[in-house]
Amino acid sequence: MAGKTALIAGATGLIGKELLQFLLNANEYDKVVAVVRRPIGIEHPKLDERIVDFDQLEQDKEIFSVDDVFCALGTTIKKAKTKEAMWKIDVDYPVVIARLASSQGAKKFLLVSSMNADPESPIFYPKMKGKLEEEIRRIPFDTTAIFRPSLLLGEREEFRLGEKAAAAIFTKVPFLFTGPFKKYKAIEGRTVALAMYQAAQKDVPGLTIYPSERIQEMG
Repeated sequence: MAGKTALIAGATGLIGKELLQFLLNANEYDKVVAVVRRPIGIEHPKLDERIVDFDQLEQDKEIFSVDDVFCALGTTIKKAKTKEAMWKIDVDYPVVIARLASSQGAKKFLLVSSMNADPESPIFYPKMKGKLEEEIRRIPFDTTAIFRPSLLLGEREEFRLGEKAAAAIFTKVPFLFTGPFKKYKAIEGRTVALAMYQAAQKDVPGLTIYPSERIQEMG
């Protein structure tokens, strides 16, 4: 169906910046709304850039009257400084976006989560992502798609030593990540973005979880 409107949150991140380009170049969308804290720095006839206060999203609820919502919001404890601040960005903001979009008639919600998301995990990060998934599942959309990538590869604005070291291992000895270990294979942010775009063009009702190995196959 041509003439759709997409909304993207997290358009400046590793996955989001790739996804934004896919959406802008896609024939299926006439307009792409990007909700951001600061200017993205690009121009495109389809791009509707909205600089917002994420703590006051309810004041801009009309911008969530779209067809498909793509959420790639996320941060690190290094940038957020505290777990509370990280939770706000990774959980609270996506949930508010989803609720507003649902109330404004959006049909599809596509979310970047994490491979080990588990609301009962004793570890903060997977527990946080698991709680996010729980909240998103409760919000009514025709289609809800949750993507659980493994370690992400690609150029980030910030340097992450642990991520770089792990990526080096994955790329130098890829034969280790086959069979039952395939799900741990590192994945390019661009691959995740492409899988999200492709999934949005299919009418798959209800909830679908996309594990990392399936994302690899799609992308």
